[in-house]
Amino acid sequence: MTGSEESPAFRLAYVPGVTPTKWVRIWNERLPDVPLTLVPVSAADAFDLLRDGGADAGFVRLPVDSEDLSAIPLYTETTVVVIPKDHLVTAVDEVSAEDLADEIVLHPLDDTLDWERPPGRPAIERPATTLDAVELVAAGVGLLVVPQSLARLHHRKDLTYRPVADAPASRVALSWPQDETTDLVEDFIGIVRGRTVNSSRGRRPAPAAAQPKAQRPETGGARRKPAAGKPSGNGSRSGSAGRGGSAGARGGKGGTRGKPRRRS
Repeated sequence: MTGSEESPAFRLAYVPGVTPTKWVRIWNERLPDVPLTLVPVSAADAFDLLRDGGADAGFVRLPVDSEDLSAIPLYTETTVVVIPKDHLVTAVDEVSAEDLADEIVLHPLDDTLDWERPPGRPAIERPATTLDAVELVAAGVGLLVVPQSLARLHHRKDLTYRPVADAPASRVALSWPQDETTDLVEDFIGIVRGRTVNSSRGRRPAPAAAQPKAQRPETGGARRKPAAGKPSGNGSRSGSAGRGGSAGARGGKGGTRGKPRRRS
C-alpha cells in the first residue's frame, strides 16, 4: 500500500433512541480489518451529516428526502406518553390522544413525530430538546408524547410511560447518499437485511487452499513377486510333489533299469 492510500474504515451515524449494537457486533465479526466508527447525531442534523460526508450511512427517522438519499425502512416504534408515576394515567394500560385533551402536552423543537395537531393543551413555550421536556415532566409542568425508545433513553425513576393508541408512529430507517453506495455500504446493507456471510451480495471468505487427495491403498493389485530362491505361496505343495516324483522315479517299479539279459 502506498503512502497516499488510506486504510478502509466505515462511519455509521445514529439518531437518539436507536441502538446499533447488534449490527456493529456482526460487522466486527465479518470485517475485522475494517474499523467501524459510531457517530451520534441529532434527528434534525442527521441528513445534512450524510450529505456532507460526515458518515457513510446512518440510522435516521423517516421521512427521508429521496432526491439524493436512499433509505431502507427497518421498524416502526410504539408511541408513548411520558408521565409522573403518581399520575392518573398510570391506572390504565393504554391511552388515546383524546384522553390527553385536558393535559398540557409538551412539544419540543426536536420532536420526531409527524403531528397534524399535537394532542392536549400547548405549553407557554416549546422546550428546546426532548431531554428538556422530560425534565419538565418530572417537575410536574406537563406530559410528553415520544417514540418508546426515547422514553427509555431518558428514563427516570420518578417517571413512567403508557402507549398512545392513535398517535403518529416513528419509523427508523438506514439511509445513505445515493451517489455514495460503496462496497462497504453494500456490506452494511447486507448485515442490516440479515444476509448471511455466504449470500450473493455479502463478502465471502477467501477459499481454503485445495488439499491433495489422499492416495487409497491398493486392494486388487498384483501380488508381490517372491524373492529369488523362495517358493511362492503354494510352492510347498508343488515342491513336495516334485520331490516325491523324483523319488518315485528312482525307487518305483519299472522306474529303474535292470541288468540286460543274456541271450542263449
